[in-house]
Amino acid sequence: MHCFSLTQQDQVAHLVLNRPEAMNTMHPGFWRELDEVLTQLHRDGQARALVISSTGKHFSAGMALETFGGAIAMDDRTPEGRSAMFDLLTGMQATFTKLETLRIPVIAAIQGGCIGGAVDMVTACCIRYATADAFFCIQEINIGMVADVGTLQRLPKLIPLGVVKELAYTGRRLPAAKALAYGLVNEVFDSQEAMVAAALQCAREIAAKPPVAIWGTKHVIHYARDHSVDDALRQMGWVQGAIWSNEHVREAVTAMKQKRAGAFPDLAKLGPFRDL
Repeated sequence: MHCFSLTQQDQVAHLVLNRPEAMNTMHPGFWRELDEVLTQLHRDGQARALVISSTGKHFSAGMALETFGGAIAMDDRTPEGRSAMFDLLTGMQATFTKLETLRIPVIAAIQGGCIGGAVDMVTACCIRYATADAFFCIQEINIGMVADVGTLQRLPKLIPLGVVKELAYTGRRLPAAKALAYGLVNEVFDSQEAMVAAALQCAREIAAKPPVAIWGTKHVIHYARDHSVDDALRQMGWVQGAIWSNEHVREAVTAMKQKRAGAFPDLAKLGPFRDL
């Protein structure tokens, strides 16, 4: 991989954006590699949590602007060209949506600028940690367009609507301290090293739990976010009935009493239907 490095230890996957010289901008290769990595992690079932961090001064400056003048042709002259934008955006949106539908929780560790497409990306994660110098910016309005890969859909679920509108209309920066106060980030750290260490520690704590119970919990939280209480309670019943394990509960309780790590099976490995 050119845009990322991927390691796995203690059942925690760690994906690192590694193009600091380009401020970790998102060119077509970024999208292809991220989609492939998330698909593989989803299928393998061995990692139990994913941490996404970055390198350099900024987490990511968002979409590489030169992309629009080269690899991606935005034809606004014909209805056919304009309609093609829909399919292009659908594919990009689907890649970040994989962060939500991944069978394991995703923790984003954000330093410096989290700009444009990077906001789309981190709002699809489960947990966000930030350094004190981090800031968030809906940059798209500053370059004459609408944020279109998830920010305007997910951010209102995370922070007050009035704040979203202010950021989206003005393109102002939201500093880490205010992001913490609004609930966009879980915690702010003095250094990138401390932040990444905390993210990995959180991931290890998650990995120590029964993976199928974590899978069910993630499903239920996201469903409840987008549905009524009655619908979400009904879905909760189906999910609990599907994943309940007396063995897992006994092992979790016994391990807690014995002050040891529990032993739980990984999620089942998946494969494309065509390969079955």
